[in-house]
Amino acid sequence: QVQLVESGGGLVQPGGSLTLSCAASGNIVRISAMGWYRQAPGKERELVATMDSLGSAKYADSVKGRFTISRDNAKNTVYLQMNNLKPEDTAVYYCASDPSGDGVLRANFGSWGQGTQVTVSS
Repeated sequence: QVQLVESGGGLVQPGGSLTLSCAASGNIVRISAMGWYRQAPGKERELVATMDSLGSAKYADSVKGRFTISRDNAKNTVYLQMNNLKPEDTAVYYCASDPSGDGVLRANFGSWGQGTQVTVSS
């Protein structure tokens, strides 16, 4: 069973930055697609960013140009660098893994972390 543990959330002012980390158990990061999703109160969980096993990244339109997904295969860790944060980025952020490697279908993201809270407020 894959275990994913997120960290790095917190309270930040609008325009600020945070970097989220997702540590994975087992040697899965290099062979899986990894994704970041978020869920705001009263809203459905939505895609933020994904990276397939070849390193190709995709982003939600709302975060393009502000967020960057990356991974360190040696550390089995995936990151989400978030810049120019806005109040509407406030949500619980979840890390997920897709063993198919392509990250195309949300249904293939079968392992999820517990989430880390990001609050953007002045």
